[in-house]
Amino acid sequence: MSVPGLTLANADVDKLTKDPKNWAMQAGDFSNKRYSELKQINSRNVKDLQVAWTFSTGVLRGHEGGPLVVGDTMYLHSPFPNKVFSISLADQSLNWKYEPKQDAAVIPVMCCDTVNRGLAFAEGKIFLQQADTNLVALDAKTGKEIWKVKNGDPKIGETNTNTPHVFKDKVITGISGGEFGVRGHVTAYDINTGKQVWKAYSVGPDEEMLIDPEKTMTWTDGKMAPVGKDSSLKTWKGDQWKVGGGTTWGWYSYDPALNLMYYGTGNPSTWNPSQRPGDNKWSMTIFARDVDTGKAKWAYQMTPHDEWDFDGVNENILADIKIKNKPVKALVHFDRNGFAYTLNRETGELLVAEKYDPKVNWATHVDMKTGRPQVVAKYSTQQNGPDVNSKGICPAALGTKDQQPSSYSPKTGLFYVPTNHVCMDYEPFQVDYTAGQPYVGATLSMYPAMDSHGGMGNFIAYNASTGKIVWSKPEKFSVWSGALSTAGDVVFYGTLEGHIKAVDNNGKELWRFKTPSGIIGNVNTWEYKGKQYVGVLSGIGGWAGIGMAAGLEKDTDGLGAVGGYKELSKYTELGGVLTVFALPGKPGS
Repeated sequence: MSVPGLTLANADVDKLTKDPKNWAMQAGDFSNKRYSELKQINSRNVKDLQVAWTFSTGVLRGHEGGPLVVGDTMYLHSPFPNKVFSISLADQSLNWKYEPKQDAAVIPVMCCDTVNRGLAFAEGKIFLQQADTNLVALDAKTGKEIWKVKNGDPKIGETNTNTPHVFKDKVITGISGGEFGVRGHVTAYDINTGKQVWKAYSVGPDEEMLIDPEKTMTWTDGKMAPVGKDSSLKTWKGDQWKVGGGTTWGWYSYDPALNLMYYGTGNPSTWNPSQRPGDNKWSMTIFARDVDTGKAKWAYQMTPHDEWDFDGVNENILADIKIKNKPVKALVHFDRNGFAYTLNRETGELLVAEKYDPKVNWATHVDMKTGRPQVVAKYSTQQNGPDVNSKGICPAALGTKDQQPSSYSPKTGLFYVPTNHVCMDYEPFQVDYTAGQPYVGATLSMYPAMDSHGGMGNFIAYNASTGKIVWSKPEKFSVWSGALSTAGDVVFYGTLEGHIKAVDNNGKELWRFKTPSGIIGNVNTWEYKGKQYVGVLSGIGGWAGIGMAAGLEKDTDGLGAVGGYKELSKYTELGGVLTVFALPGKPGS
């Protein structure tokens, strides 16, 4: 019996995201496409964009995520202390402001700045995931607290930086803290009461991971096969899994027709691979889970026994594309490890796995039969051993792409990807676990990719059917901003120097504007009273900008980012501003 898609999604969110006048989810829709059907702003007139209005959050740390727009109201967030603003689009006045009282002691256990990736909206509620792990439901009209639930414990290093996601009658959230020996999990709460519905760990016993040894499938010897009993426990030494990482602070997507949600898990703890022999399942893994029960349908591990901190948390974009002339319900994932993966999202089958930066060198290729990357011995920090500095590894730990989300245009069939073009030296060392203390065990240095254009970033267009880079636009610094593609044949992104840029479908720059601070936020668009707007948060910070945001100076501070991005301070300064753009004149003029 076929069931209408509305009954399988959250009807309110589904309706709001189908109207391009809104931007009702952080990624625009359930499938994480970050694409808009709006085309008032197009490749011919984008050069005329002007600032329409601005808004300061009053916070000077890294501003990731972006605003939500529902009807005549914008909902905006800030980094810690995680303020929430309800703004009237009519005159930019505040309807209400919410500022939670959080213990500042959570700040030292946030590894890579005090960022927050944004709010969720559903059924008259705003959902805020606070840094201190409290998940809060607010009345969207008044800002009053409806319910609050504690999702973790900062005393053992658990924090939250992710946006919550509303799928059906649940709000789903993850956990941060892989650098503190946190054991990752994804948890679903009832959107009306905050009651926990299910919780799925990334590593450990089958029942705690909501894995069925016979029914949960994985790519094995060129086909899908059951994961088998104790699939995680068998790949860890002793009780190391209890502090094993696999955190879940990235973006989640959802296919209502399949009732499956998709997300990635992060690095195993510690960064010293010699202390955790084995594949360390299921860190570095894409999971497909039933939204109602949390049970895993399939799992695919991208980087078994990670030796480089190549977290697997990046977004999974759901797109129906053709591969070898056959239509496929695909999932496309641009991993930190430098490989872009195309999987069948229904079955979990591996279809394409190719480098999306030519300088990736730690592995030659992904073996399509086993699904495993073929590691180059020279760049194996496990093989080279503790207290040995492995040099020239590409990409660096922050990956060919970190959490900054890509965009997919159904109009062009291409994926537009903000990337890092950065390499590293990596020296692991023995480290002991103490709850609430850093559990890293490696010293890193970062620098631009060698023998290249001299910059630290590229903005690329990628064909996920063929695994080919279609074009690549070099940037001086990593592109740490989420992309946006539109039906107007314009693609937007921001730069760490603070420029918001518009390019056409071939990568030709059409327009740029220098915002008050470096951009690590995601570009969004919406329509109000017949006029299309484009907005972006600027506020330097995040991992790339942690030196400026936190006042760090040693090259190896910030897990190596401070030295790599030290030149940033010549181009931008701290900030916290939303800048909104529109075309001059009245709509249609």
